[in-house]
Amino acid sequence: HVQLVESGGGSVQSGESLTLTCVASGYTYSGYCMGWFRQVPGKEREGIAVIETDGTARYTEPVKGRFTISQDNAKNTVNLQMDSLMPEDSAVYFCAAKSGWFYNFDDTVYTFWGQGTQVTVST
Repeated sequence: HVQLVESGGGSVQSGESLTLTCVASGYTYSGYCMGWFRQVPGKEREGIAVIETDGTARYTEPVKGRFTISQDNAKNTVNLQMDSLMPEDSAVYFCAAKSGWFYNFDDTVYTFWGQGTQVTVST
């Protein structure tokens, strides 16, 4: 049974930091590329950070320089360190896994998804 479980969301003020954690189980973690996505009600889900199987990290422009994705293969865990948070970062954040080593920000190619964790940033 495949599971991705996110944690670490919450409410913070603008400029503060949060770290999200996603723990994966039920599949061979090392063969999968992991991504973080976020979604605001009424908008499409947005890819923001992906880490390839060799540890190469990719980011989209809205979060580049502020967010850091990392993984611990021994613990089947992927983290998202979010610094300098802004109100526009408020969303439900999801982790996801896709087979294969190469990154992709298209959410349709991701096979497994977590349930999401809410991040709220106030001014």
